Amino acid sequence: MTTVATWGRQLFWLLALPLVLLTLWWVASADSTSIFWPPLSTILEAFPQTWDADRIVNDALPSLARLGIGYALALVAGVAGGILVGLSRTVRALCEPSMEFFRAIPPPVLVPVIALFAGYTGSTSKIVTIALGCLWPILLNTVEGVRGLDEVQLDTARVYRFRSRTRLLQVVLRGASPQIAAGARQALSIGVILMVISELFGANRGLGASIVQFQRAFAVPEMWTGIILLGLIGVALAGLFRLVEHRALAWYRGVRRADRGA
Repeated sequence: MTTVATWGRQLFWLLALPLVLLTLWWVASADSTSIFWPPLSTILEAFPQTWDADRIVNDALPSLARLGIGYALALVAGVAGGILVGLSRTVRALCEPSMEFFRAIPPPVLVPVIALFAGYTGSTSKIVTIALGCLWPILLNTVEGVRGLDEVQLDTARVYRFRSRTRLLQVVLRGASPQIAAGARQALSIGVILMVISELFGANRGLGASIVQFQRAFAVPEMWTGIILLGLIGVALAGLFRLVEHRALAWYRGVRRADRGA
């Protein structure tokens, strides 16, 4: 009974603000005659006709696939590179100036440059754009996570002669995982933004391309449906990430609870 009440309370706090905002939007736009600010009821009526199965398959799913591939590449490269840089002072001294230079460049600036080399059409340039944009928060957070590892744990692993693979997985990667998760969460938001921006250059299919095509055709309610769909995708991805993070970092929450109780 207590669990049901807790879930009910969490669901209420989760939905309260979105419902208030939707109600305000509905009331504020109810009598609107502007073609750029249609009533919310008109937008909701256009949603199922706009995003039917054909458009979901041909526009939404390819965009999500490109996001998934680019994000996965950034995750692998960022964690591997971050561990290498974080463990070696020599590599860190060599790479730090270059990392500071590249991290200062806003990822959207690279979109037209990447498109010149990888092509405006096709998925390659979009995947590369997403991967490069997601790489830096994961890489830099991994470096900080590895640098912040407890020296006693590292020395203990050496004294007990852990195998390199065990030391890497159970000490280094596990110890740095909270920082890696923070970087991965930040990178996911950047990935969604770059997924849309990369489709504004020369793409004829995809979520970003569809929104631009609706805007150019003055199909304003359909354009708003695309923006709402992007928001819903962002919420779903954030929820999925939190679920994975909750399971992967269960040990970390236990350690923190133990520290607070000590």
